[in-house]
Parts: sequence; structure tokens; C-alpha cells
Amino acid sequence: MTSKIKVDNINKVSDDSNIINKCGTTVTVGAASDGVRTGANNLQASDGGNLISQCGTTITLGASGDTITLASGASQTGFGRTGTVDWQTTKKTSTFTAVNGEGYFVDTSGGSVTANLPAGSAGAIVAFSDYTRTFNTNSLTVAPNGSEKIGGIQGSAILNVNGQAATFVYVDSTEGWINVQNAEDTEEGSTFITATGGTITCSGNFRIHTFTGPGTFSVSQVSSSPTFNNADYVIVGGGGAGGSGAFGEGGGGGGAGGYRESPGAATCYTASPRGASPATFVTLAASPGSYPIVVGGGGSGGVGPGGCGVASSFASITGATGGGGGGHYSSPTARPGKNGGSGGGGAGQSSGGSGNSPPVNPAQGSGGGNGGAGPKYSAGGGGGAVCGGASSPNPSPGGAGGAGATSGITGSNVARAGGGGGSAGQPGACGGAGGAGGGGAGANNPPNTANGTNGTDNTGGGGGGGGSSPSSGVGGNGGSGVVIIRYRKS
Repeated sequence: MTSKIKVDNINKVSDDSNIINKCGTTVTVGAASDGVRTGANNLQASDGGNLISQCGTTITLGASGDTITLASGASQTGFGRTGTVDWQTTKKTSTFTAVNGEGYFVDTSGGSVTANLPAGSAGAIVAFSDYTRTFNTNSLTVAPNGSEKIGGIQGSAILNVNGQAATFVYVDSTEGWINVQNAEDTEEGSTFITATGGTITCSGNFRIHTFTGPGTFSVSQVSSSPTFNNADYVIVGGGGAGGSGAFGEGGGGGGAGGYRESPGAATCYTASPRGASPATFVTLAASPGSYPIVVGGGGSGGVGPGGCGVASSFASITGATGGGGGGHYSSPTARPGKNGGSGGGGAGQSSGGSGNSPPVNPAQGSGGGNGGAGPKYSAGGGGGAVCGGASSPNPSPGGAGGAGATSGITGSNVARAGGGGGSAGQPGACGGAGGAGGGGAGANNPPNTANGTNGTDNTGGGGGGGGSSPSSGVGGNGGSGVVIIRYRKS
């Protein structure tokens, strides 16, 4: 015989609080604040399957094959990730290392930032968002841990779209981290050129190497994206020196060094007119290598014709010839300006030298101005990269040097390769101004001897012509040349 006790409630005697209560289909065990304890390590369903089991410090919900589901309207905490990140509200403004499961607001208004990814494990997740909408100006570089990949490529990912957000999930060693958000806006896993040589500066997403003397541009890594291996350049030869004057006859201004420039399209800057077609960028080799850099010195001034400048070159780009020296007067003969990248100005009654010599396309420079007629023979200005030197009007002043070319390759507009001014022959007259871009001014004609002004170094500017009375004034030295290389860094 089976005995049964049938009740709806079991209460504690001392205070009548609930122990077990049933109301409809709801069974309540214990009262508020009570703890409920079983004598076994398992709480089982009617079929004998575990609902909750404990072994040591490990607690297991359900049995093998069971599905654990939260009721509608219920929530959970502490049971692992749900495919999202926990966003950190302290913004990042400098290099940092991301943590699995976290998202970051990145402020690049003050400069580019690098986020180092954690070591990859299947399912690891991190996210980034542009806090100030400045990724296009200063990018966020997402760098992998060691040799791990991003999008199947060993290299960093660059976020450079204003307002961009990206979420990266680590899948496996084959593909590594995969961007699962805004993938169309992300340059996935691209590497960039790594190089040394010269003085290195940056402008936005681009790196600039400036060589003020001979050296080597050494590339230790090329980009995984062929377009990122295209480098822009400015190459300027050494400027010509100004010629000296005598006996009331002025010395001609030195011609600017030859000027060569790519169009600027490869690295997004505004080039000078000398970067016009058919000029093009330099494509660096598909493997690392070294490129010798030649920076030409300026011509030497003194008594007599101005010395010519020396050519500059980079990779396959030659033809940045040194500037032609300025003409000189030696009684009774006036010497013309010399040919060069830009031509030197002629002394009195003589012609200016030819520019773009030897010829290249686009032209590397302009011709020098002619010397003036008697009785007081002022001299012509040296040619500049963009404009020819001015011929001297009779009787004064000296002709101005031709203007150089203005380029934004370094991130700011700078003029280079201006011609030197011719000196004056007429007493009390002024020498010609140096051309914009480092050209030296020609000497005035005072009561005593005056020297021409030197061209500015590392601009390829021509030296100014020397004075004319009572004896020869010294022509100014030409300015040395320069080589500038620009490529994408991020």
C-alpha cells in the first residue's frame, strides 16, 4: 500500500514562513531571502537528466545534448560574448594595444595613431571608431601581432575614411583578422614602403625624404599594393654662378639649376608646371634595393665668367643639369652667358645662355637675359625654372633673374631654381633682383666695387652678377641643388 500526504503548503512552525508553496502551476521553494540547499550534488529532471550538477568547483548547467534557452524577456550577464564588444569611453589619442572584446573611440585630430592588435585566437573581436572624423587627415593604423595576418596579408590595415568604424574578428591563421564592418572602406592588410636616407619628414599619409647632399635612398620593404610603390620627386641641379663686371660693364646673373618634377598624382600634391606630361612618377622596384642620390653643387663665382652648376639625379631621372654661369666683361670683349639647365645672363652687349640644355621634356629651365647696349652696359639676369631671365634695359638697371618653380611636395608650397640677377652698369643704378626660388641679386653700381649675392643653397638658385666699377666685383656663387622623394606611408 502506498501512502500519500497531500498539501498545498508546508510552513515553518516557528514563524509560519513558507517552505514549499504551490499556487496553480507555480511551485515556490523557500521564502524571500531564504537559501535553498539540496543534499545531493545534482538537481535532476523527471527523466533523470541533470539540470544542475557540481563537481568540485565546476558547476554545469544541463546535460549533454541539452539546449539552454533564456525565457522571453530574460537577460544574462557573465556567460561570455554575444558577438559584440564593450565600448571603452576613454578616447585613444596615441599608440595603444587593443584587448579582446573591447571597442575604442580613436581621436586622430592631433596626428596619426597606431592600434596594436592582441594575439589572435579564434573568435577574438576588437573594434575601432573615428571619434573626431579625422581619419582622412590622420589615419588609424591597425597593426597585427607579430606575423599574424589581416585579411590574409601580413601587414597593417589603414582606416583613412572620415567617420569610419571597423570591427575585426580573428578567424584562423590563414586569413587572420577579418574586418566584418565597413569592409568596403578599408584597405585590407596593405603594407607600405619602408626606406631610409636623407632627412625624413611626413605630410599626412605620405613620407618625404630630402637630400641636401649626395647619399643613398635605401628601400628595405616595398608595398603589397603596386600603386603604393609609385614615388613622386623634385630634382634640382646646382645653380650657375654670376659673372664679374669691370670698367662700367655689369656681370651677368647665373642660371638656375635644371628642374625636374613628377606630376604629383601618385601622392596627391600640387606640382609645378614642370611636372606636366610626359613627366611621370618613379616606380620603385618590386624588391628592396638602393638608389644612389646625386646632389649637384653650385658654380663658383669670382673674377671672370661664372662657373656652371653640377647636375643632380635620382634613379632613372637625370637631366637636372647644372645652371649656366653668367657672362663677363673683359675689355674690350663681353662674354655671353653659358648654356645649362637654365641659361646664364649675358654681360653688356652679349646674349644670354640657352636653357634646357641638353634638352628634356618637359623643359628643365629657361634662357638667360641679354646684356644691355652702351654706353653703360648693364647685364642680363639668369634664367629660372619657369621664366627666362630679363634682358637689361639701357642704361640701367641690371636684368632680374627668372622665377623658379613652386611645388607642394613637402606639404607646403616652396619655390626653387630661381635665376640670379644681372649687375648694373650705370653709376647709381641697381642690380637686378634674384628670381623667386633662391636666386641671388645682382650688384648695384656704387662708387666702389660690389659683389653679387650668392644663390641659396639647396634651391639651385643662380648667383648674382658682380659689380662693374672701379674694378671687377665678384660674381655670387650658385646655390647647391636638392633631391626630394615622396611616397605613401599609410
